Amino acid sequence: MIERVPELLVQGILVGSLYGLMAMGLSLQYGVCRVLNIAHGEFVMLGAVITYFLLTSIGISPLLAPVIIAPILFALGFVLQSTLFRGLKARAPSQPVFEGSALLIAFGLIYIIDALAQMRWGSQMLPIYQFLPQWLTVKLSFLGIDVYSNQIVAFAIAMVVGVAVYLFLTRSKLGRAIRATAEDPATAGLMGVNTHMTLAFSFGLGSLLAAIAGTLISITSATVTTAMGFNYAVIALIVVTLGGLGSVMGSLIAGILIGITNLLVLGLWKPILTVPVYYAMLMVLLLARPTGLLGKK
Repeated sequence: MIERVPELLVQGILVGSLYGLMAMGLSLQYGVCRVLNIAHGEFVMLGAVITYFLLTSIGISPLLAPVIIAPILFALGFVLQSTLFRGLKARAPSQPVFEGSALLIAFGLIYIIDALAQMRWGSQMLPIYQFLPQWLTVKLSFLGIDVYSNQIVAFAIAMVVGVAVYLFLTRSKLGRAIRATAEDPATAGLMGVNTHMTLAFSFGLGSLLAAIAGTLISITSATVTTAMGFNYAVIALIVVTLGGLGSVMGSLIAGILIGITNLLVLGLWKPILTVPVYYAMLMVLLLARPTGLLGKK
């Protein structure tokens, strides 16, 4: 078993980068919009399943699929925030009431999106791996560690996108407006920031990241299914809390930690203990550092 640890660590980092990218979107939605969007996993599912059908029905490369899928899910997230959640916030008597109501709405979105997806694409397992281009299924070996080209490509894209989002949030004018709105919407509005548009853009950006993560998850999986959303929503929630609610970079780091934990438990222990181990890690960390890895006090 000890001999497998290096390979499991590498595999965990590769998988964890996708978890981190997925959770960055949820962290952005909660940190800026204060919406704990537990339907986030359904957006990941849409990214994965639509990638499958674009590949098998039209022949569009999965690496080009986000060019089509990401803008669509960005628009969906933008509309949800600017209509549904904005209206809900305007009518809520307090912030805690809004956050609780938004959570219930997100629960409803899970069932709506899942039902529509199953009506359109069914609930069967979709074998995407056999349709991938051959160059994405090449087995590579380095120092006795086996990985596949699709894992390397997905990891590289996830890291590039993750760093790009971080730089956007910290260096650009719109990114500074987003951070200001997250800190104090009222003050940001007084300084000339269009907070309604900023909130809608942030929620849309979170949905876009879920779409990209869904595509990357699909090309590293044997199959995809319309029922996969809930599992990824659970992982995203754990990663976001572990990294620190609202911390985008914390989510990326926590995603890699969860990915490593996932592969170590699967490879060295019992697969059924994977989620309990996630929550055990979360409980220990929150007892030691309630704000998460990079969360603000």
